[in-house]
Amino acid sequence: MARISSYPRDLEVNNQDAWIGTESSNRLTRNFTAQAVANYLNIQGKISISGQMSFKFIEPPIAGGSFIGPADDSPISSISTLDISGVDAGGQNTVAFMQYLVGSNILISEQNNIDSFGHFTVDSYVFNDPIYTLNLTNIAGNGNLQIDKYYDFAAFTLSADSGDKNFIFVQAVPSATWTVVHNLNKYPSVSVVNSSNNLGYGEVDYISLNELTITFSAAFAGKAFLN
Repeated sequence: MARISSYPRDLEVNNQDAWIGTESSNRLTRNFTAQAVANYLNIQGKISISGQMSFKFIEPPIAGGSFIGPADDSPISSISTLDISGVDAGGQNTVAFMQYLVGSNILISEQNNIDSFGHFTVDSYVFNDPIYTLNLTNIAGNGNLQIDKYYDFAAFTLSADSGDKNFIFVQAVPSATWTVVHNLNKYPSVSVVNSSNNLGYGEVDYISLNELTITFSAAFAGKAFLN
């Protein structure tokens, strides 16, 4: 084998770049891609980020390092309850920290896709043998849950001086009336786009400081931006 110094240096690492290593279970030589190593570090939590846990969203029954509850492809912002393992995907025991977060805020975001997220208040975290149940109130969110994807759960509170609050509502199923629970504690301005990102117009009725409806002349799916 040539000396390592004789190979040209690659200063730009790409997902499919690979290097040689040894598999621990059988001591055989393998090649490992940069993407595979990155996935391992993320999922197993080997790079320490204080206050962050990783769980896999799966179909029932629940297993270690996972959570269940919502239907596949349901909006993250619609989550109100999750059944969750007491240990995360990296083997960390998360029970005490989850209990500490009750009454605080948490961010649930898909790994490698920060545009798919939910911001919640943790209402309670209780043991229902043999699983733990996490009860949540949505603050904001975007995107849908996907089976077999990994999600980071992290303590998260917006700074008091971070500016005016906003909310993105996703109407995945066509409807002529959208009911939006935004929890912004105000009467926000509303802009609507359809699934092709064309502006739409409807009649906004404010039910309360935290809920409104938008009524259209025809049913369609899209998003509402509240500011």
